[in-house]
Amino acid sequence: MIATKEKDREGMRAAGKVVKAALDAAREFIKPGITTLEIDAVVEEAIRSMGATPSSKGYQGFPNASCISVNDVVVHGIPSLTIVKDGDIVSVDVTALLNGYQSDAARTFAVGDVSDGNKALIAAAEAAFYAGMEYARAGNRVGDVSSAIQLYSELHGYGVVRALTGHGIGRKMHESPEVPNFGSKHSGPTLKAGLCIAVEPMITRGGWRVYCERDGWTVRTSDRSNAAHYENTVIIGDGEPEILTL
Repeated sequence: MIATKEKDREGMRAAGKVVKAALDAAREFIKPGITTLEIDAVVEEAIRSMGATPSSKGYQGFPNASCISVNDVVVHGIPSLTIVKDGDIVSVDVTALLNGYQSDAARTFAVGDVSDGNKALIAAAEAAFYAGMEYARAGNRVGDVSSAIQLYSELHGYGVVRALTGHGIGRKMHESPEVPNFGSKHSGPTLKAGLCIAVEPMITRGGWRVYCERDGWTVRTSDRSNAAHYENTVIIGDGEPEILTL
């Protein structure tokens, strides 16, 4: 979506607040001994309490309100009776629809006493996002954002997942353009003022290769290294982008 009208910007902002609230609820709830299905229930309750709908529920057959991915699962983990343990890292990816507007964000949370390596991984995913934001301005190219994310991540020793990308967002969950986390400067579509995109570094403590399990959703690292995911929905402007899910 190119949100040139203020009503569209307000709609996107309101949807962003829903997603933020759902992630905040997950953050407060997550602890050792609970199941990922219980986390999903908390997320869904938070979304619906604000008059919104969880976009992922029923999307191409996905059964739940959020994607919850533990340790070496990069994205699209299906909530289940899997018990979260002390030392795990848990990524929660939430998309919500409010009054015809979509918003999407993800966070990776540390559970209990997490290793220094996993803490650094989580922090690096967030830092990579902000490295990309330095170039998320009207007139730049998608590749400028992508290359900044890749450069930051690889300079700090992390693998950058290539099989999955960020994306445009607005009236639909997934719109053009794709926003990869790797690439070359001065390449790809030009960023326009008002463009709404979901930027989402997915990085690993090992290599960049991943595979999808037989359920058709769960994406794991091929080398079984842990992964972190940090995502926000943003509106491109002439200056700094407006981040809607903080």
